[in-house]
Amino acid sequence: MTAPDVVKGLDLEALRTWLDAEAPGELPGALSASLITGGKSNLTYAVTNGERDVIVRRPPLGHVLATAHDMGREHRVMAALAGTSVPVPRMIAECTDESVIGATFYVMERMSGTAFQRASDLEVIGAERTRAVTERLVDTLADLHAVDYQAVGLGDFGRPDGYLTRQVARWKKQLDSSRSREIDGIDELADRLTASVPETGESTIVHGDYRLDNVLVDTEDGDRITTVLDWEMSTLGDPLTDVAVMLAYQHLALDAGPSSGQVTDAPQAPGYLSPDESVERYAKRSGRDVSELGFHLGLAYFKLAVILEGIHFRHSAGQTVGSGFDGIGAMIDPLVQHGLAATSK
Repeated sequence: MTAPDVVKGLDLEALRTWLDAEAPGELPGALSASLITGGKSNLTYAVTNGERDVIVRRPPLGHVLATAHDMGREHRVMAALAGTSVPVPRMIAECTDESVIGATFYVMERMSGTAFQRASDLEVIGAERTRAVTERLVDTLADLHAVDYQAVGLGDFGRPDGYLTRQVARWKKQLDSSRSREIDGIDELADRLTASVPETGESTIVHGDYRLDNVLVDTEDGDRITTVLDWEMSTLGDPLTDVAVMLAYQHLALDAGPSSGQVTDAPQAPGYLSPDESVERYAKRSGRDVSELGFHLGLAYFKLAVILEGIHFRHSAGQTVGSGFDGIGAMIDPLVQHGLAATSK
């Protein structure tokens, strides 16, 4: 088995014993594992017996914010969405006993496909295919929001009433849990959001962090989206929050210019739908009114700022695994400024 320091946070011997009991025959034999880079929150490992791979997901090491890294939530929503128009992996097994590897975790099928994060990767497939991929990204989000959550057994997955008010309060609380320094404007943004919560319309399943590099695209099979990943913040609530998060990533990338470092620059690629085109396509496919997105964009930027501040906090304390964390702290001020701009209109 791979040496423990290579797969920090995943005890392969304990996983082997647990799999034999909970999913016999799924992955027999000696196991090795590798950390899949790119994740800045929950930890994702590829585990193999040399013939077949599975994915193991567990919370980050140290400073785990309450409700922010719920493995059971991820497992449940993907299991529920199996058989719908939303592509998700097959769930293999879930472990709620923290004593097995030191945290709750689940195991799922490893899906094929590429998570496009950089514009340079999209440039390889060209503008026409990039446009088609990003159209499918928007369409898949609209399809998610069209799922009857009662029919798939998620009627108690969240509390739609008062969702936006609770979101603001939740992320303010998360910020307080991660404070280690002064951040100009972030409290003003929180106050603006608190004072301007709109009424929530029809509620749907909400992904919570929807963007291109949280889906896998099979470039060998018509550039179809094979799966939507990273459901740790999923719930029932206002679908426009998902639209706003997707748009926030687009705006940040477009404003950052070439070689934007930590922020995904995929939206800079030729052919990538513009923010306006994304909104228009979502509105057409979903039939929803998307004319007022200021509050939702402000909330999206606030949420992303709080998430990154939590990552910065853990990284500063030496509690992150993998690479790509340097410079996270510097990304937060632009998020706050975008949020203030969005809520000033």
